[in-house]
Amino acid sequence: MGDGTSVDRWTPVKVLGLTDVVGISCGNVHSLAVKSDGSAWAWGTDQNGRLGDGTTATNRTTPVRVVGLTGITSVSGGSGHSLARKSDGTVWSWGHNLHGQLGDGGTTDRNTAAQVPGLSAIVAVSAGYYHSLALRSDGTVWAWGDNAGSQLGDGTTQERRTPVQVQGLSGIVAISAGWW
Repeated sequence: MGDGTSVDRWTPVKVLGLTDVVGISCGNVHSLAVKSDGSAWAWGTDQNGRLGDGTTATNRTTPVRVVGLTGITSVSGGSGHSLARKSDGTVWSWGHNLHGQLGDGGTTDRNTAAQVPGLSAIVAVSAGYYHSLALRSDGTVWAWGDNAGSQLGDGTTQERRTPVQVQGLSGIVAISAGWW
């Protein structure tokens, strides 16, 4: 909840320590926020490093700053990983990486953010269950991670550990990743 406790709440409570928030996203047992100064913040369960604070098993009941990120304009929480978009159009990822959903070419979990290679001019990101999406300014969509249900839209069911362009789409203005 971000209120400094682990008590279930039936009515809204204020997240402690956050002001000037311009964006939020919830993942699976973790939450993310972007402040107007371009910093990214996370709280909740830190399994697989999904909070991006350099730890892997330190659950946080209040927000902690995601290490090394500045100029952030949006965030998206997935099942066990997180994505951030910087004002320069780059994408950054951290957390669980079982199916390559971090887009770095491997499957090693990461507890701090690293840039997803090969992506530029990105205007939106969305983290799904074990996959990720990015929307470029030219209206194309890029995807990576688990593809068992053809959720990457590349005409295969092959896992992709780096971004591939979703085929047959152009002029797209918004994206949203789901379960599979």
